Amino acid sequence: MREVIIRALSGLLYVAFLLLAIFSLENIYLILILIFGILCLYEFLRLINVKSIVPYFLLVLATLVFCYFKWYNQVTLVFLSLTIMTNLYLIKNLIRPSEKYITIAQKYIYLLFYIIGGFVFTILLPSYQGEYTSYLVASVFALIWINDTFAFIVGKSIGKHKLLERISPKKTVEGFIGGLVFSCIASVFIYKFTELLSIQLWITVAIVTSVFGTLGDLIQSQLKRQAGVKDSGQLMPGHGGIYDRLDSIIFASPFIYLFLIVLDYVS
Repeated sequence: MREVIIRALSGLLYVAFLLLAIFSLENIYLILILIFGILCLYEFLRLINVKSIVPYFLLVLATLVFCYFKWYNQVTLVFLSLTIMTNLYLIKNLIRPSEKYITIAQKYIYLLFYIIGGFVFTILLPSYQGEYTSYLVASVFALIWINDTFAFIVGKSIGKHKLLERISPKKTVEGFIGGLVFSCIASVFIYKFTELLSIQLWITVAIVTSVFGTLGDLIQSQLKRQAGVKDSGQLMPGHGGIYDRLDSIIFASPFIYLFLIVLDYVS
């Protein structure tokens, strides 16, 4: 019982800090996500056994260039393309692993595009049109949480078919479908509350968020298995590390950002 209470309190504290930052100012949101990024990067570097301070400077530099000063839109698109390509390779490696261990080159590519790129586009997400829109990023986080919650509930209740047993034995196909369905239902309510996008586009965002959020969780599980650890850290009691909490959003954000800027371009 005590563990359940601690888990609930740490989870509520995390959500409260995040929502407070989202609904305050853009720069406060940027600073909080950057702090989360530094903590996540620390956990990731320990996971892949890299001891260097250079990645921290790269994270801060990328955040300043792409998110604060917002220089060079074309360079941002190149960075997005490289991030998407890296994430697609991680998906390929999840389905058909080509190696058991991560090479030195892969480690640095992953930390630059998968981790740093993931945080950059998580920060850029609410201002993809130029103006900061708090309800957009709050809705995406809500869809991530709803997907995770109902994937767990449905999987625990009726899950029989394993989704990817060699990576995450507890995840089931039924749980994945349950998370996806409830995310789509939630997107209808988000549409009625925000009206930022059409109902069809909100449902599409929910599908993208659910699918790529789940893949992000599985990829993190694969990396932890390769490192031989259960959790990426102990920063959040009952939840593991900050990387354990943000694995879905940092993986899904580049894909959501790509969808939104393409939509904005063609509309």
